[in-house]
Amino acid sequence: MPRAGGPPGVPGSALLALALWLAGSPGGGQHYDYYGWQPESLPHGRFYGREPQCLDIPPDMQLCRDVGYKRMRLPNLLEHETMAEVKQQASSWVPLLAKQCHTDTQLFLCSLFAPVCLDRPVYPCRSLCEVVRDSCAPVMESYGFPWPEMLHCRKFPSDHELCIAVQFGNSKATPPPVSKICTQCEMEHKADGMMEQMCSSDFVVKMRIKEMTEENGERRLVAAQKKKVLKLGPLKRKDTKKMVLHMKNAGACPCPQLDSLSGSFLVMGRKVGSRLLLLAIYPWQKHNKEMKFAVKFMFSYPCPLYHPLLYGAGQH
Repeated sequence: MPRAGGPPGVPGSALLALALWLAGSPGGGQHYDYYGWQPESLPHGRFYGREPQCLDIPPDMQLCRDVGYKRMRLPNLLEHETMAEVKQQASSWVPLLAKQCHTDTQLFLCSLFAPVCLDRPVYPCRSLCEVVRDSCAPVMESYGFPWPEMLHCRKFPSDHELCIAVQFGNSKATPPPVSKICTQCEMEHKADGMMEQMCSSDFVVKMRIKEMTEENGERRLVAAQKKKVLKLGPLKRKDTKKMVLHMKNAGACPCPQLDSLSGSFLVMGRKVGSRLLLLAIYPWQKHNKEMKFAVKFMFSYPCPLYHPLLYGAGQH
């Protein structure tokens, strides 16, 4: 397939200028009959039986609301062919925006989920993918989610190609300051936030912490023998008998909930392989109305169809 020639990496703020340049370039026009650049996963390119459409970004597509343009092409650059599929898949990434792991996260994700409606599809530059990945992958890993293969940065064009460049961030990701609260400890303490976190957790347990250790950049919480399992999920008897919870990428960050290990805690997590990863921890407060409501109605709460990865305080 031919590659689109033209200017090097394009910042998001210059998308309008890019649109004007494409409109005046050879072969410009209103037809979308090919991709100007093909990722490695599609070596033979992709042809459509019909021309892709330009549609308004739906107002309920939260991921790309206020992204800086109003029209998107469909099918998008992740091969989603219906707006319903786009919205369903994009909604899973909304919680990552709340974590504010990189200033270009929305630009990168929306360039794929809701690509700007230009004469030719324009992919994010490899460098844009890399800075977002380097900053956000550790946050995702804290919750047991690896950086997905569909966003592998090698699939995207280098900066000398026509592509969307880093707009707000630096060429290298800046490590988060040590004072930033651990992602597992910044959870929303309102009932809705707790129940949303329960939806995305495999298990929910009320327990005391026997001991806490730090090793290889993570914390290990050893549960006391007496505990109450509120949501069992995929846990086996051996998992609950000697429960050890791992807090990934949490060796140096503060966690106010763990300043004192006295009292009980409400913990939520996922089972990844043989390890139990801690997603959220709350001090148990039996007279707290929000917590009582969340625990009482956790199984009747209408969990979303998509898998909410990273609900946190920034969302509410």
